[in-house]
This record gives sequence, structure tokens and C-alpha cells, in this order.
Amino acid sequence: MKASHPIMLGVNIDHIATIRQARGTRYPEVIQAALLAEQGGADGITAHLREDRRHIQDRDIELLKTMINTRLNLEMAVTDEMVGIACRVHPHACCLVPERREELTTEGGLDVVGNFERIRAASQRLGEAGVEVSLFIDAEPAQIEAAGRTGAPVIELHTGHYSDAATPDAIAGELARLQAAAEQAETLGLTVNAGHGLHYHNVEAIALIPQVCELNIGHAIVGRALFTGLERAVADLKAIMLRARNLV
Repeated sequence: MKASHPIMLGVNIDHIATIRQARGTRYPEVIQAALLAEQGGADGITAHLREDRRHIQDRDIELLKTMINTRLNLEMAVTDEMVGIACRVHPHACCLVPERREELTTEGGLDVVGNFERIRAASQRLGEAGVEVSLFIDAEPAQIEAAGRTGAPVIELHTGHYSDAATPDAIAGELARLQAAAEQAETLGLTVNAGHGLHYHNVEAIALIPQVCELNIGHAIVGRALFTGLERAVADLKAIMLRARNLV
């Protein structure tokens, strides 16, 4: 049976900033991209303020918080600097992610088990500042159990292994892991989001997982926007998600 409760789309605009930073220009403007994404049906805007500032800049986060009409989800590493920025800017939500300077993109989930106290402390500080905290984690039972003890109310399941799976059996196996993880998180009272590597041809199966409340997607949308425009690219992906939930 298809899931029938709403599912939301968070549009990651990092790659708009990547194009801008490639030449050190003032364009393309990430605020304009965010507003177009909202017009296309985005329920929120996601941006990753990395420690090396390779794409999104501090100014972008401050402007996004004041100018967008939906929710701002700030992806960030678990550092004192980033927690301080989040407590000052007050995005609607923060997603804590692992970060390595040499990586092209986030390569895996947080090790909540191995860094429990640091993640718990950051989650508590952000929560006390009124910021909703999510933890970006792999679909592993031990990590989900540990996440449930940090005080963070939300997890975002890392879908990269599913997106990279190359055979039907591998895809089915990763889907089963994600479904089991979502069910475990639900029993712990956690809200479940998902993201990483999702695109127009693989998102439907993830949207069908009934516990998933929100998907965060960026690269695929920006890639399609080169040909269709950003508003249309967002609308097309949102339509796939809603059809999966039998909402259109």
C-alpha cells in the first residue's frame, strides 16, 4: 500500500554557490535560486556551510534566513564555530554532518556511536537555542539507537549507498536497509528524513517509505535546471514524490 501522508522536499542550493565561487563572482545569486525553488514547490531550502567555505558563505546563510519564505535547513559539521553560527543565525533546522576537507561531497553518515558526547552536547546546545536538530547517519541500527539518545528529534538517513547501487539485488538490499532503519527510528520516536545522491530516476522508491517525512536533494535538481530552468526542475521532482505518496 502506498504511503498517503505528506512528504516534503528540501532543495539544496550548494551547487548554485559552487558555480559562483568557481569564478569568484557575485552571481549566480543563491537567494534568487532559493526563491525560484520555492516557487517550484520546495518546502524548504538546504545549504551546507562548510568549514572551508568552498561554496556557501556566511553571508548566504544570513540572507537566506531573512529572505526565504519556507524553512532554512543548515547543514554543518559538529564544531564549536558552526554551532555558534547556528545559535546566532537561528535557522529553522540544522543537520549535523561529518566533514573532511578533501572530500568532494559528504561521503557517509555521522559516527554517533564513536562521537556520542560531542554530538549530544551540540544537539543540546542547538535545541536550547530553538533550532531543530537532525543527524545525518547511515542506516545502521547502532547509529540509530545512539541518535535516539542524543536528544536530537530528527535523523536524516544517508541514501548514498542506495544511489550508488548498480544491480537490482544491490538496490533491493539497500532499500530494505533503509526501510528497516526508518521503522527502527519510528519506534524511537524520531522523525525520519533522507537524502544524498537522489535523482529523478531513483527517488520514487525512497518516497514510498512511509516513515520518511522529507527528502533533501540538490545536485540532480541543479543539473536538470540547466536545461529546464530551476522552478521547473523542482516542480518535476516534487511531482514524482507526491505521486509516490498518492497525493496527486
